[in-house]
Amino acid sequence: MSADPPHGGQLGQFLKARRAELAPDDVGLPSGESHRRVSGLRREEVAQLASISVDYLSRLERGRVPASTTVLTTLAQALRLDDDQRAYMYQLAGKPAAARRPPPVQKARPAMKRLLAQLTETPALVIGKRFDILAWNPMAAALYTDFAAYEPRHRNYLYLLFNDPAMRALQPDWNYAASTSTASLRMEAANDPDDPRLAQLVGELSLQHDEFRTWWAAHKVNRTTAGRKHYNHPVVGELTLDCDMWDSPEGGGQRLMVLTAEPGTPSHERLRILASWAATPHALVSDPEVRSGTG
Repeated sequence: MSADPPHGGQLGQFLKARRAELAPDDVGLPSGESHRRVSGLRREEVAQLASISVDYLSRLERGRVPASTTVLTTLAQALRLDDDQRAYMYQLAGKPAAARRPPPVQKARPAMKRLLAQLTETPALVIGKRFDILAWNPMAAALYTDFAAYEPRHRNYLYLLFNDPAMRALQPDWNYAASTSTASLRMEAANDPDDPRLAQLVGELSLQHDEFRTWWAAHKVNRTTAGRKHYNHPVVGELTLDCDMWDSPEGGGQRLMVLTAEPGTPSHERLRILASWAATPHALVSDPEVRSGTG
């Protein structure tokens, strides 16, 4: 059996106190009920945000189990701890406080942005880590949704697929599109399982959508670099497009996602119609800052 954690009772009291100080709106969650029976966040909500089980969090709050550095990192993110609170939590847990470095900023490479500008009749996106959308061309916005309407932390393919009405309505088989995309995120998560931004994204989607929580718990994985996508667009109708993902030669996890149609097909003609419709001014957002560790 593992030894009791140092100051385990105090750590649990601190976690419960901080949980009681937060409201769902503070962490980007819907409040749901008009009158909540408990003040602050529920234990279930914190557990989902931190990607840990409710039982584990319950035992942690009772001082029954030690907390690993990884769990402390995700709890600090979920509970929105400042630097002093984070250092205090690590001290109570008997762990050396990890130095907080400025989170790296994901920016689309200049060459990829130039490619986007030149693809006038082809929807194209620059996808970063966790499927964050770093840049897009007007055709991608015309096909999917107005990406610029979302703050950077929610400018994410998975988040929009679950939460944006236009993105959901575009999919004739939304369950298939969403479940396979969830499996792709699960595959990518293996590259950086301690990424706090990933933990926040998974926590939000798990709390908001039963489907995501079920699919994520199934641990199915999928690495898709090419495939065929079917859409039902409100302006041009049915589209069958080939989707290709091109890795950046410089690494860093950036990919160029391009959707094309075979010449002479109805989908090719409909893409041309969509391009004409999209010719009205749309801003090309080429390098919004998407911080990998912030919300």
